[in-house]
Amino acid sequence: MAEGASAAAAPEATPFAPGARIEVRDAEWMVRTCVPADAAEDGYMVRAVGLSEFVRGEDAVFFTGLEKRADPSDLGVRQLRPEETELVADDTPRFARSRLFLESVLRRTPLPQSERRLAMTGKFLLDDHVYQQRPAELALKGLRPRILLADVVGLGKTLEIGLTLAELIRRGRGERILVVTPQQVLEQFQQELWTRFAIPLVRLDSVGLERVQRDIPAGRNPFLYYKRAIISVDTLKNQGKYGRHLRSMHWDAVVIDESHNLINEGNLRNELAKLLAAHTDALLLASATPHNGDAASFAQLIRLLDPAAIADPGNYSASDIDHLYIRRTKVNPEVQSEMGDRWPERGPSEPVHCTATPAEERVFAELARTWFGARPLDGGPVVGKERRLFPYTLLKAFLSSHKALASTVDRRLATITDRATGTVTDPADQREHTALRELARLAGAMSDEDSAKLAKLVEQLSGIGVGKRSPTRAVVFSESVPTLKWLRDTVPALLGLGPDQVSLLHGGMSDQQQQHIIDDFSLADSPVRLFLTGDLASEGVNLHRQCHHLVHYDLPWSLIRIEQRNGRIDRYGQQHNPRFKALVLTSATEGAYDDTTVSEKLLAREEQAHRSMGSAEAVAGEYTAKKEEDRLVHDLLSGKTVEESLESAADDPMADFFGGDVGVPEHAAAPEPAPVPRLFDSTEAFVRTALDTVCPELHVDDDGKLLAFEPPKDLANRLSVLPASYLRAHQVTKRMRVTFDAALADAKREEARSTKTSWPEIAYVSDLHPMVEWLVDKVQVEVHRRQAPVVAADVAEPVLLVQGIYSNELGRPTVVRWMAVTGLPDEPRVEDMFDVLDRAGVGPNMNNTGGIGDLEPLRKLVDPAVRTAREHLDGHRADYDSAIAADLAEPERKLEEWRQLSLEGLENSGSEWRARRRRGEVEETVDERQRLMRSMRTVGEPLLRVLAVLKPLKPSG
Repeated sequence: MAEGASAAAAPEATPFAPGARIEVRDAEWMVRTCVPADAAEDGYMVRAVGLSEFVRGEDAVFFTGLEKRADPSDLGVRQLRPEETELVADDTPRFARSRLFLESVLRRTPLPQSERRLAMTGKFLLDDHVYQQRPAELALKGLRPRILLADVVGLGKTLEIGLTLAELIRRGRGERILVVTPQQVLEQFQQELWTRFAIPLVRLDSVGLERVQRDIPAGRNPFLYYKRAIISVDTLKNQGKYGRHLRSMHWDAVVIDESHNLINEGNLRNELAKLLAAHTDALLLASATPHNGDAASFAQLIRLLDPAAIADPGNYSASDIDHLYIRRTKVNPEVQSEMGDRWPERGPSEPVHCTATPAEERVFAELARTWFGARPLDGGPVVGKERRLFPYTLLKAFLSSHKALASTVDRRLATITDRATGTVTDPADQREHTALRELARLAGAMSDEDSAKLAKLVEQLSGIGVGKRSPTRAVVFSESVPTLKWLRDTVPALLGLGPDQVSLLHGGMSDQQQQHIIDDFSLADSPVRLFLTGDLASEGVNLHRQCHHLVHYDLPWSLIRIEQRNGRIDRYGQQHNPRFKALVLTSATEGAYDDTTVSEKLLAREEQAHRSMGSAEAVAGEYTAKKEEDRLVHDLLSGKTVEESLESAADDPMADFFGGDVGVPEHAAAPEPAPVPRLFDSTEAFVRTALDTVCPELHVDDDGKLLAFEPPKDLANRLSVLPASYLRAHQVTKRMRVTFDAALADAKREEARSTKTSWPEIAYVSDLHPMVEWLVDKVQVEVHRRQAPVVAADVAEPVLLVQGIYSNELGRPTVVRWMAVTGLPDEPRVEDMFDVLDRAGVGPNMNNTGGIGDLEPLRKLVDPAVRTAREHLDGHRADYDSAIAADLAEPERKLEEWRQLSLEGLENSGSEWRARRRRGEVEETVDERQRLMRSMRTVGEPLLRVLAVLKPLKPSG
């Protein structure tokens, strides 16, 4: 009993300290925690993260007793002690295997959390613009990489996301990535990340999910099976289907595009966002219109990024959250200075007046007399006050087309008419019923020849060159699906276009149909010359690759929506001046609300705002198209003009947040590049040497720019997440073609836009390309984890190269040191590894004569070298800890400030229950943030590894 009490008072020391390297089941792991198991016979419970090639990044739990019993001949869980490192000679020419091994360790070692500078700039297939690097710079400054990318339409948010993800991957914080987008941009987003950054994502659209169900066992979590995935928000929000899988996952990074759709407490998208935010380290939200104009609603979005950023959702300032979001417009000086000819100045927004035909004037007269008549505040003489907005619904439908008006009337009649008798269901609706039937008669009497807009559309399209044998293309937007379908049926014949030269996109189509239609229009050899679409395509879709003409067949009553539409062709990468036209139906009928009343004025105001401020939001005063339109209609009902409505919107409560550029101080210096050590001059040099050394059996055709070969099965498997159509079209798994030449890759990328695949046959090899990762793994396998190669180099005495890493309890490096230990055994000293390698001439010009000789004297130096390296790290541990503490001091101060502000006045809130609940929420958030900060501090012993030994070319003396 006393013995048990003694044991309780002094807990037994665990055999594996955090940070220790262990070998379990022929794989290498790093210990996160080690505690006694509940059952004595199970030994110790070891939580670890995988380090070696097949388990890298995987979390695992081992019980030392169970592992031993599973295979008595094995040691179960074995600590890898650097002192036991076996030295082996390298017989490869120029010591290629050793140099490749050292390079692979460098590439595999994550940058420490203290390294906030950018490490991946200039490595991808895109223009090296500083303004596009700013979001990654901001993300890395934070406690966690969590930001809102709120750049206006067209600046390249997808590229900014790609750069940020690349930085996270280099830091070991991007193994598991989930990208959530609207379904119509799934392939576009997936293609950009692959062709520009070589980041492969599996696309989980309807076809992708069907493929997953075939490939994995029933009931398995598809997000565990695929580490990096892209899925539509509409698919993923089905909590009943995916909630269980999502709740059991933890992501390194989650990206949510068009994140303004997450606002509104309680909807499915909002619930999905909360779930994902709670299960990820990094969170990147992207939206050009990230809030609805309400400060409290915007606070909900910000709290997804940092729950301790805003104490009072109704009272906070831009400075409280400027570390969490970044916003630039096209007029931003840094953006303007870097754009050059990659984004030509947009042309004017030209209103094209269409004089109403007699048939249309009869409709205008009926609307003015019956629906906008004696009692405008009550919705006219036809409907009651509760339906006073409905006349505007009818008006907007008619300003689109007589087909849209007929459809709107028919839908309303169906709700108030008895199907059996054809009479009104409720006598109170009799006036409206009669008036609707008259509108139905007038609309039904109209023919195509009675549409002034249709005639003018054909005239304008012919004028800009749209025709059967012309390369000119145009996008035509309409808010009405009946209008779009009517235009598809009538316009081709009037322009002499074939059926395959006109495409139609609307929300009633499947995700596969939508993606195919959008992708086809971007191809240079596509026959499509006229793209008819609704506002489904106004968010996130790229239509600028082969097109610079856009026509608004009808105009939304929203500056934001006009700007979003225009942004489909007015965006980064456009090669021509974007041109815009809007059809404006005019009426001579007294009291008519034609397009000059609202639409034409909004068109002019959007253009003015774009040129002066870079965005229309500051003028709109609202941050969703629907709220903007609703406010405008209510203002019109109250007797205000459009000008007066826009003037009243100038008093914008969110102007401080989105009235201008946010997130980058004026005249800020370009992001400073991180010094990333390398032994090879380039990724190309590493790949070529690795292919020659570790894959001699691989037949590679190499013309100096292009490598082509049949990928081994394990490499082909890494590419299987890419679209089957792409892999099949280019026979990628049978004949892989890659290049390091950015100009060639870009040319092939452009050329692919002329093909039905739209994916290039040649892939650009960035540091993130699966082939590079595959070769790193192959190289690592060449040198056993308990071995270190010996290299003859230009050194005066033996040099032992030692890697030292301190980690936090999350298993992420806090300190990484590359040490060269010399002066052994009597006067040991530690130098910088790369200075020594450089002086020793370790590189491709080395000559391996095979004269390594007896290794026993070198083996005797391993133990003192490890001891020296450990003492060196221990001697600087206080400095390392102090630097981390200084890094966390400001977040800790802000957290305490937030706590105090959040608890202020609770005693006088008037509700003890609410005060108690709020106090609990605050303390829970504080506890969670404090746990996060504690987890970022260094724990345990350093992980030491003897990497190689440099032996003098000639014996000393």
